[in-house]
Formats: sequence, C-alpha cells, structure tokens
Amino acid sequence: MTEIDIRSVYLRDVIRQFTYYKSLGDKALAKAPDAHLHTELDANSNSIAITVKHVGGNLRSRFRDFLMTDGEKPDRLRDTEFEMTAPASRDAILGWWNDGWTTLLGTLNTLTPADLDRTIAIRQEPFLVIEALDRSLAHVAYHVGQIVYLARHFAGPTWTSLTISRGGSAQAAAAGGNFKTTVDRQG
Repeated sequence: MTEIDIRSVYLRDVIRQFTYYKSLGDKALAKAPDAHLHTELDANSNSIAITVKHVGGNLRSRFRDFLMTDGEKPDRLRDTEFEMTAPASRDAILGWWNDGWTTLLGTLNTLTPADLDRTIAIRQEPFLVIEALDRSLAHVAYHVGQIVYLARHFAGPTWTSLTISRGGSAQAAAAGGNFKTTVDRQG
C-alpha cells in the first residue's frame, strides 16, 4: 500500500481552494454592475471596491517574501485600504484584485511540503506556514463571500448562479456533483 504524503496533499488542496475562491470572486466581479462597484449598503459597510482593495493589499503584504519577512509589510497602509477618496475605475479595482492574487498564487506555487512546518511572522506573531495559509484562506473566503453577496444584490434579476443553482442539487449530484467535479464544470 502506498503511503500518502499528507503535506503534498494539503499543499495541492490549499492551492485548489484559493484558486476556487479567486474564481468565485472573478465571476462575481464580472457580474457586478459598474454603477454599484462603490455602493455601500449603509454607513458601516464596505463597497465591492473597498473589499477588493483590502483583499489585494492583504494578499500582497502577506505573500510577498512570504518565508523571509513579516507578513505585515512596512509599506502596507491597511487603514487606507478602507478609504476611497475618489471612485476607482473597474480596471483599477481589477488591478488591485489581480495583483494580490498574482502575489499569492506565485508564492504558493514555490512552496514545498517541507515549508509547511516552517515559522513565519505576521505582525511579529509567529505562525507555522500551514497556520498562516489556513488563516489567509479563511480571510479570503470571508471577503469573497461579501463580494459575491453584494454583486448578486446589485445584479438583481440578471444574476446567474456561480455554483449549483437553487433547485439544482439533484442535477449536480446526478452529474457526479462532488466539490471537485462541480468546480471543474462551472469553471
């Protein structure tokens, strides 16, 4: 019987999970009307643009020189990620999004299974690499959920499901609708 290298399995899966959330975010951003990229539901909420700016800033800071420097880089001004002095264009917003994801995915693709038990720092607090990856994945999933929710709200009746549509579970199951198959089929 072949022994499973759980570190390799974890690393492949965390890359797959991050890629899945990027795909959901990409699809939601494509469906979000330009007129609502900066719309806040109330004074205490963030717009799609602000959320994207924050996610991009977080990923660039955390994953640039990931194994060598603190994840909270001196050039990151986190508080400014939640400020927008003037509306940004869709291209600028997508630039923040893609820059962050390019940094993350580039770094993830250089990691080896042996790196998972190395220690890194985030705001001078030590984390095992595997802990930092789990923390970042949860953070990204949280914010991608916000982006999807807002995009769906603003798209209104033109929205189409990004995953299994309401009432479509039986059809997805009949088509082999496990998570991997559903992601592969839906892009």
